[in-house]
Amino acid sequence: MDVRQSPRRLVAVFSSPVAEALLRFGIELGFQSVLVEPEPTRLLGPPRPHGDTYVADLSGAHVDGHTDVVLTDHHRPEIGTILKEVLAGTPRWVGIVGNPRHEGPHVAALRELGVGDAEIARVHRPVGLNIGSRTPAEIAVAILAGLIADRNDRPGGFDF
Repeated sequence: MDVRQSPRRLVAVFSSPVAEALLRFGIELGFQSVLVEPEPTRLLGPPRPHGDTYVADLSGAHVDGHTDVVLTDHHRPEIGTILKEVLAGTPRWVGIVGNPRHEGPHVAALRELGVGDAEIARVHRPVGLNIGSRTPAEIAVAILAGLIADRNDRPGGFDF
């Protein structure tokens, strides 16, 4: 499969170790992988060594109905603004990493920007399958497995 021809796009928002693993593994799984990092000084490592793309704003990521968007840092002040922009479009799936035992800061940030509850509910949290992930690579595997299960209308896990 030629990944450049794939309609499946994975957009990781914010440079982080989880984003790096998502992009690296995403390419192998047939996604067009894009990193959105509005603050270039936060980029990790050399520029995009895995065949993925880097853009500074969401418009350059070409989010459409084939796009899964994952915000990889829930501490960034831009989460509300970026999520509002994502939700105004037509992404296939939207999620943000974070501890499922606490309400995510994205909820308050979106409400402050006037986003309604129905739109806020489109943002998945937690993201990925519950496999006890701890490392960035494990978290990326859990997220990607969850996205693949969702795309294939499967529950994930070992239920067949």
